[in-house]
Amino acid sequence: MEYLLLIHAEEAEGNTLSPGEMAERMAAYGAYTEALAKAGVMRGANRLRSADTGTTVRLRSGKTEVLNGPYAETREQLGGYYLIDVPDLDTALAWAARCPGASHGTMEVRPIWPVVR
Repeated sequence: MEYLLLIHAEEAEGNTLSPGEMAERMAAYGAYTEALAKAGVMRGANRLRSADTGTTVRLRSGKTEVLNGPYAETREQLGGYYLIDVPDLDTALAWAARCPGASHGTMEVRPIWPVVR
């Protein structure tokens, strides 16, 4: 079953890291990504640009509204994700706990609901 591991963290905290701390964090993510790939469970992954680069689109009363930046003010922003394919939720949770994002933010684990074609 596929699960999306969503990495939520405070963008401002990441901006305060020294170059050495940033290199250390990126190395941890690199090792985690390699472990997922070696285990054969990774289906995809990406970092996201900062929340202020996002655009929100919604339809209200038949009219499209486009808003610059994030719609909700939150302490943590979605910073990236991993799409994994594992046998069950317990396995997905174990992988989420190993992600570096769990140590400096929050990991959200969501099962994929496949689109019927």
